[in-house]
Amino acid sequence: MTTDYKKPQCLNCPKDKTTSKCTGCLQDFCYNHLTYHRQELSRQLEHIELNRDVVNQKLHKQTNLVSNDKFLKQINQWEQDSIKIIQQTANECRQLLMDYRNQYYDKIEIHLKKFSEQIREIRQENNFDETDLNQFKEKFKQIQRQLQQPPNVSLKHDMTPLIYKISVVRSSGKIVSSKNINKNTKWKQNGLTVIGGNVGDKKLNQLYFPQGIYIDNDDLIYIADYENHRIVEWKSNMNISRTIAGGNGQGNRIDQINSPTDVIVDKSNDCLLICDAGNRRVVRWSRRINIHQETIINDIDCIGLTMDNKGDIYVSDCLKNEVRRWKQGDIDGTIVAGGNGKGDKLNQLSCPTYIFVDENYAVYVSDCNNNRVMKWIKDAKEGIIVAGGQGQGDSLTQLSLPQGVIVDHLGNVYVADSLNHRIMRWFKDSHEGSIVVGGNKEGEKANQFNCSVSLSLDRHGNLYVVDYNNHRVQKFDIDSS
Repeated sequence: MTTDYKKPQCLNCPKDKTTSKCTGCLQDFCYNHLTYHRQELSRQLEHIELNRDVVNQKLHKQTNLVSNDKFLKQINQWEQDSIKIIQQTANECRQLLMDYRNQYYDKIEIHLKKFSEQIREIRQENNFDETDLNQFKEKFKQIQRQLQQPPNVSLKHDMTPLIYKISVVRSSGKIVSSKNINKNTKWKQNGLTVIGGNVGDKKLNQLYFPQGIYIDNDDLIYIADYENHRIVEWKSNMNISRTIAGGNGQGNRIDQINSPTDVIVDKSNDCLLICDAGNRRVVRWSRRINIHQETIINDIDCIGLTMDNKGDIYVSDCLKNEVRRWKQGDIDGTIVAGGNGKGDKLNQLSCPTYIFVDENYAVYVSDCNNNRVMKWIKDAKEGIIVAGGQGQGDSLTQLSLPQGVIVDHLGNVYVADSLNHRIMRWFKDSHEGSIVVGGNKEGEKANQFNCSVSLSLDRHGNLYVVDYNNHRVQKFDIDSS
C-alpha cells in the first residue's frame, strides 16, 4: 500500500506548491510569497536604517549644542567671576603696597629734610665742632640704613579661599575608592580618633551619638551628629570642623534638623542631602553660607540614602520596609527593593537601614532585623543575600543588626556589624565573611567599638568607622607592612 506524499503548504496560501523554508523564521513559503517575504524583511531593515539616521541626527545635534550647555555656561561664568575677584584683589593689594611704601619713604624724606636744615643752620652760624660732626655722621648712617632696608611689608596668605574650586563630577552617593584596595588589603587594627571621643556634647570637636558618614574626593568628612541635630564637616588635612547644617536645636524650622541619620554630598548642585529622620523627611541643604534647606521628600521614615551616577536619589524607609528611587521631578518615587511587607523572604525586608548603589544600579540594603545584606539587581523582583542571613549571631557567617554598607570596585561587601562591634567584609559570591577591624568585644580602646554603626573609605583607601556609643569616628589606615 502506497502513501500519498503531501507537499508542505505555503504560510500565506493553502495550495500545495513547491515551497522553500526561510532560514530566519523557519516558515515555508511558495516562490511568490517568499519573494514578498523577502521584500517585507527589506522594508523592515529600511525602517531600522531610518531610525538609525534619526538617532544619528539627534546625536550630531546634541554635539553641536555643546557650546550652549548649561554647565559650560556655569563654568564660563565661574571663570569670569573668579578672574574679576582675583584682579580686584590684586589691584587692592598693589595699591596698599604702594601706599605703605610711599608712607615709608615719605618719613625718610622728612628726616632727610630736617637733617639738611640742621646742617644749613650750623654752617651759617659757623658753630660746630667734632662732636656735632659725629652726631651728623651717625644720623646720616641711620637715614642710609632706612633707605637700604625695604619697608616692613609682607604678603599674608589667608586660610579662607578667595575663590572656590569647581570640578566636573558625575553625581554619586557613597564614594568607595579603588586605589590600593584589593582582595589582600588589610587595615591597621588600632584606630585613630579623628573627631569626638569625649562625652557627647555640642562642641565642634565632639559628637553625640553620631550615625551616617560621607567622605568626598577632597577628603572633607561629613557626619550626621544625631543627638546634636546637626551635620558636622571635618577637614581632615587641617583638623578643622564646623557645623554646616542644623545646629540650631531640635526642630523643624528652615534652619533646623531633627535627629539626622545619614548624609551625602551632591557635588553637581553643591549641596548636602540629609535624612532628617526626626522630621520624617529628606532635605537638601546648600554648602554655601546663609542658604538654608528645602524639603525634597516628605512623609518617609528614612534611615539611609544614596545617589547613583545619574543623580537619582535612593532612600530606605524602615517602617514601610522598602527602598525607593526618586528621579528628578518624581513625586512618589519607585520601589527598587522590598515593598512586599515586613518579612524575611527574598522579596521582603525588615527595617532596612543603610544602602549603597553600584555603577550598574544594583541596590545593596542592610536588612537590619533580618541580620543580612541584600542585593537587588536593577528591576529585580527579589533580592540576593550577599552577607549574613544565617540568623543573629557572631560567627563569620552571621551578623547582628547590620547598619552601614559599602561595596568596593571588586564587588566585595563591607558591613558595619553593629552589635558585634566589628566591620565585616564579604568577598563576592562568598558565604562567609572576615573581620576587617574590631570584633574585640564592646569597649572604647583603639581596637574596639561600642556599636559600629556606619563606615566609609577615603580616596586613599583608609577606613573610617562611626563608633556610635563612644561618640567618635575612628580612622584605620591601610596596613602596608
